[in-house]
Amino acid sequence: MTEIGFDKPLYILPFDHRGSFQRQMFGWKGPLTREHTEKIVQTKQVIYDGFKTAIELGVPRDKAGILVDEQFGAAILRDAAAEKFFTSCPCEKSGQEEFDFEYGEEFAKHIEAFRPTFCKVLVRYNAEGDKALNTRQAGRLKRLSDFLHGKSSSLYMFELLVPPVAAQLRRVKEDRRAYDLELRPQLMVQTIHELQDAGVEPDVWKIEGLERREDCEKVVAAARRSGRQKVGCIILGRGEDDAKVRKWLATAATAPGFIGFAVGRTCFWDPLVAWNQGKISRQDAAGEIAKRYREFAGVFEQKARAAS
Repeated sequence: MTEIGFDKPLYILPFDHRGSFQRQMFGWKGPLTREHTEKIVQTKQVIYDGFKTAIELGVPRDKAGILVDEQFGAAILRDAAAEKFFTSCPCEKSGQEEFDFEYGEEFAKHIEAFRPTFCKVLVRYNAEGDKALNTRQAGRLKRLSDFLHGKSSSLYMFELLVPPVAAQLRRVKEDRRAYDLELRPQLMVQTIHELQDAGVEPDVWKIEGLERREDCEKVVAAARRSGRQKVGCIILGRGEDDAKVRKWLATAATAPGFIGFAVGRTCFWDPLVAWNQGKISRQDAAGEIAKRYREFAGVFEQKARAAS
C-alpha cells in the first residue's frame, strides 16, 4: 500500500466547535443572526490569541497546531497557514450522530480552498453497533480517504468516538467509567480494524483518553498494522477536568506511536465563560488559555522524554 501516516510530534489546540458554542456557550437556539456569528468569530479569535501567546511562551512552534472550522474560523485558518503552524479543519456536519459531509458534494472544493495540514472528521462508530449505520459511514469515510490520498495535499485526521450500545452498558451495570476502562479499549481496536478493512486510511487517529499504557499500545498496534508504520495517534481531552486530562496525557506519552494531543475545551471553556460574563478581560482570557495549553504540552513532553 502507498505509505501513509504522520509521526512527528503534534500538539493541537482544537476549537472547531460549532453547535456547542451556539447552544452551550451562549444559549442561542435557531438560526444565527449576523451578530451571533460575529460574536462566535470574536470568541474563537481569543482562543487563537491564546495559542499564539503560548508559542511566544515556549510551546515548540514546530509541534504546535490548531483545529478550527471554516464557518467561524476562516481568517484564523489563513493566518495560521501563513505563520506555518499545523492547521486542521473539520469536514463533518456538526452535532450529528451519523457522519456526513458539512458541505455535501462540495466537500473537496472546501478542503482545497484552505488546504489545511489535516482534514479532520469526527465519527461515532462502534464495531458492535448498528451495522447499516456503520456501513453508510464507512462508505463516506472511504470516499474522503481516497480523495485525500489521491488528489489532495491535506492529510487525514480521524477523531474516533466509540459510544456504548445498550447491551454493552448492561454488561458493566450502566457504569460509564467501567465501560471506558473495561470495554472501550478493545472496541476501539476492533473499530480501527473494521474501518481499515473498509478502505478508510487515516494518517492520524485522534483517540479518546485511555487509563492504561497497555491499552495505548494496543491502539497504536491497530493503527499501524500491515505496513502502516508511520501512522500516528493523538489523545483527546473530551472536555474532562484538568486532572483527568493530565493523567491521559501522561499515560499516552509513554506509549511509542502516540505523538501528541488535542485538548480544547479544558483549555478554553472556563476562561471564555468568564470573559463573556465580564469577570476577566479578553487579554486575561487569552493568557489563561495559553497557560493551560502550554502546561499540557509540558506534561506530554516531559513524560515522552522520560519514556524514551
